[in-house]
Amino acid sequence: MFQNDLLKGKRALITGGGTGLGKNIGRRYAQLGADLVICGRRLEKLEETKAEFEKETGTTVSIQTCEVRDPEAVESMVARIWDESPLDILVNNAAGNFIAQTHKLSHRAIDAVLGIVLHGTAYCTVACGRRWIDAGRKGSILNILTTSSLYGAAFQAPSAMAKAGVASMTRSLAVEWGPKGIRCVGIAPGPFPTVGAGSRLRPDDLDAFPMERDIPLRRVGEHDELANLAAYLVSDQAEFINGDIIVIDGGKSLQGTNGAATQAMQEWDEKKWEAVRGKTQGK
Repeated sequence: MFQNDLLKGKRALITGGGTGLGKNIGRRYAQLGADLVICGRRLEKLEETKAEFEKETGTTVSIQTCEVRDPEAVESMVARIWDESPLDILVNNAAGNFIAQTHKLSHRAIDAVLGIVLHGTAYCTVACGRRWIDAGRKGSILNILTTSSLYGAAFQAPSAMAKAGVASMTRSLAVEWGPKGIRCVGIAPGPFPTVGAGSRLRPDDLDAFPMERDIPLRRVGEHDELANLAAYLVSDQAEFINGDIIVIDGGKSLQGTNGAATQAMQEWDEKKWEAVRGKTQGK
């Protein structure tokens, strides 16, 4: 689909790049010639991904441990990256989410999600944007959202709130920073199952309600499909796309965002929720 050197000469940072969707996006970028930097909280996972990518693609991958909820840690990370070489691409992918009854959430649980998804994304974006603007340098920002950022999501309110904030930031900065040569775009994926998120968002209690039933194409997304879109949007081929949020969900949002699983959760009693909390949030 792409030329193998599509992203050659471009340096990209992917937050949350050691696992899940971020890892698969990073693999595609490395395959297409990008100079890749991945960050995350767990050094072991980052090292595993680095070794895997370098073996597969023959390229060198840089890693940075960072807690994106900490603005000073983000600033230090971006400074270290720039000391080596400026970035051309920032992919804000780091996220946190779980299903829960919103009225039962503690302020710490709410802040944990908002801190990663909204604050962390803003910290990384401003740290990179400032440097691009000060240097008169172009840049591309890709924010990985969810369809909940556009339509909401019952039992996932903090994530939906945070992602909606990032969607607003995407559109705001597309206008504010566009004249400076900085593009800001987003992807709103539907169901693209990952191991980590799956255990928090789809406990086996929902096995009777397969996701495919709520998707017109009757299947979930393949990670390569998302990674290819993520590659295109940060490439020179997409230089006139700015401020858009591309939905990739097999038509799910057109059929209705609240599927059978959400309707089932609306009927769960307290005993059921207590059992699910143990699976998705830990005791």
